[in-house]
Amino acid sequence: MSADPASDHPPRPLSTPRDGVPDVTDRVQTLLQWCEAAEHAPHEPVAVDAERASSFRYSSRAYLVQLRTEAAGTLLLDPLAFTLPGRLASVLSDREWVLHAADQDLPCLRELGLQPHALFDTELAARLLGMERVGLGAVVEDTLGLVLAKDHAAADWSRRPLPESWLTYAALDVEVLVQVRDVLAARLERAGKTQWAAEEFEYERTRVPTPVRSSSWRGLHSLGSLRSTRQLAAARSLWERRDEIARDRDLSPHRVLRDRELVAAAKAAPRGRDAMMAALPAALHHKDQWWKAARTGLDLPAAHLPERAQAQYPPPHKLWSKKWPQVWDRYRVAREAMAQRAEELQLPSENLLQPSLLRTWVWEHEQAGPREQIEQELLTLGARPWQAELSAQVLAACDLSETGSRGEPGSL
Repeated sequence: MSADPASDHPPRPLSTPRDGVPDVTDRVQTLLQWCEAAEHAPHEPVAVDAERASSFRYSSRAYLVQLRTEAAGTLLLDPLAFTLPGRLASVLSDREWVLHAADQDLPCLRELGLQPHALFDTELAARLLGMERVGLGAVVEDTLGLVLAKDHAAADWSRRPLPESWLTYAALDVEVLVQVRDVLAARLERAGKTQWAAEEFEYERTRVPTPVRSSSWRGLHSLGSLRSTRQLAAARSLWERRDEIARDRDLSPHRVLRDRELVAAAKAAPRGRDAMMAALPAALHHKDQWWKAARTGLDLPAAHLPERAQAQYPPPHKLWSKKWPQVWDRYRVAREAMAQRAEELQLPSENLLQPSLLRTWVWEHEQAGPREQIEQELLTLGARPWQAELSAQVLAACDLSETGSRGEPGSL
């Protein structure tokens, strides 16, 4: 039997789960039955996926959780129907979880008290293998020669009842995930990248998620177009009002008022009520509440106005060529060397070393220094051991001395 099933056959459609589309589990008794079946093979890996409704709802909670083991089959779980029993976490705790793009699903699964003991991320594995397309459908086709049904990932999964076609899609997401894992694991072994993958998976399993942009008014798109602290104060108050409405109605904030519309209103607010009303969308209801919110910010004493955002460290690299040309020259040399090495290793440059870490290291170093020292510096910045080891070899060989010194950063 071929290690890569896809290599022997043309792609064929996978439109229906082998055991049919299971009903959504919204009763604890049904869940416990699945747990009992899964316990008959306690060491089997479990395929895991979760569906959210972030474009429609305020929260990023899971509205459907898909689980599959060979012993128990596929479970489509409504996590809001009842409090999940501890038995589920127990059944899943000692298994390897197989997910695609785990960073998307792990936060909402943790909210449910579900945390993997071990992880295999098929998207990360595909990236480390240098695959050009790393979406689930593309990876399934590449590894197994199967074409998945239509993608409904961006659908409103808070909807009830869920359409049959959506449930088919949800079940297929975990139908062959363990088989995909087996093919990718074999490829990683042949490529000598198994240890790299293990470090990446463990990092993903244990890392603390960074706050999303929408969790703070500072994350508003186009906020940089506001020039005065009064405009910033109006934007902050408008964001707070929008967030309150979105939370109360369980709506995605952009469905209440888009960022660009909010920022346009904040920009016009210091010119008065009429100017701000004209900047708001014509179809927006209850416009007075928005003017009242903006006034709350505009009328603040000067001491309570928001400060401008602190300077970024290191400064945005797009400014380097003009403000710090020596740093820009060093960065180009280092970036090109890293890109060449990544190509040799057949993986994306950003997976060899995150661009932000490379930029920080270049900003802080006028010369490369010994390889061992660079490796430790990269580890301190947050690189994984395999990344630090390979990247240090590249950077130690770069001649950065002729590009000049950074000089004083100055102000932005």
